[in-house]
Parts: sequence; C-alpha cells; structure tokens
Amino acid sequence: MILFNIWHYLVLGVILLIFIGGVAASLQQKDDKMKYSMLFSTALISAFLAVFSVFVVDKYTKKVTLSKMQNKRLLSTEKIIYTGIVTNVGNYPIGKVTFDIKLVNKGHATGNVKGGNFYKPNGIMSFFSSGLGMSNKPQTIEKEFIVAKNLKPGESKRFRVYFDYPPYFSSTAQFAKVWGH
Repeated sequence: MILFNIWHYLVLGVILLIFIGGVAASLQQKDDKMKYSMLFSTALISAFLAVFSVFVVDKYTKKVTLSKMQNKRLLSTEKIIYTGIVTNVGNYPIGKVTFDIKLVNKGHATGNVKGGNFYKPNGIMSFFSSGLGMSNKPQTIEKEFIVAKNLKPGESKRFRVYFDYPPYFSSTAQFAKVWGH
C-alpha cells in the first residue's frame, strides 16, 4: 500500500500530459506501421516513467528514522529479538515502514576473511557433503519486517521483531536500516 502525496499526483499529471501529446502526435501519422509503433513506444515510455517516478518521489518525501534499537538474544529458544522506535520525520504520511536487519558472522565484519568462509559446495560436492552430514552454514542473514503502517508526519511507533538466531554465529556485526513506502 503506497500512499500518494501531492508530489506523486503532480509528477503523474506531467507524465499523463506527455502521454496525451505522444498519442496525438502518433495519430497524425499517415503510415499505419509508424502510427502503431509510435503508440506502443509512447505507452511503454509513459508506463516506465510512471513506475520510476513513484519510487523516486517516495525516496525524497517519505523519511523515517530508527531510534532506541536494542537486541536481546534468547538462548533457550535460539531466537533474537529487536526492539526500537520508528519515527516519520517527513511532511507526508507513510503507508508502510520496513525494518531491515543484516547479521554478519565474525570474520566478514572485522576484515578477517578467509576463503573457506565464502565457499559453498555445489554440484558433485553437495551430493557427497549432504550424505556425510555436512551442511552449508550461511555467514550472512538478512531479514525484512513491516513494523508500522499508516504513519502520520511526526508520529512514532514502537516495534518488536524476532527470528531464529544461528547458534554458530559469534561476534556478530549488525546493520539495520528503515525506509518508508
């Protein structure tokens, strides 16, 4: 659910005028091949501009900040809980606020990277390693959560998310970000 603001309508109005101008110019053509190719091109370019402009306007008008983020690891259930507050610091309402958390295991974040950390068996190696009880252990985990809906300008909302924490992770680096759409 994307909430449109005045900038969305303004940009889409300009694109609609471009589309109408392109259709009018193509209908004036005498050659049918040229007429249909111009209609197709005008429709394709207008659709591309409309979709692209929605994302650009969202990026510059819907601003969210993340504050008071904390995490707590539950060893009994091997889960990790993230809590925090998201705030709409822009001037327009936001339909959904997405929280993205990326966990990177020791070695990748500190610069101590060895070739074995990135190796993933494939093909014939995966056939033999799965039979030996060896499994592929990802060193990076990234999760996305929708933590708020219909956030008005200046409004804040607390959130809590949790997911399974790999027991083989140690000295984990975390990277969190939020955005609105």
